[in-house]
Amino acid sequence: MDLRILSKPAIVTGICLIILGAALSYSDKIPFLGKLPGDIHIKKENFTFYFPFAACVLLSIVISVVLWLIRKR
Repeated sequence: MDLRILSKPAIVTGICLIILGAALSYSDKIPFLGKLPGDIHIKKENFTFYFPFAACVLLSIVISVVLWLIRKR
């Protein structure tokens, strides 16, 4: 098996992981993340549930567009 076939996907995966790590490191400095209108936040006496639904949909759209642009080449 020729390992050169795996080199480009490995590099792209590594770059994506670096970008994801940087985004998670600085996520508290991104003002709109976690406060989008579609996020689910339930707070009761001894229980708090938070699911960033809108953020997940937005992230999915961004990733889909990036992957579509990469495959279009």
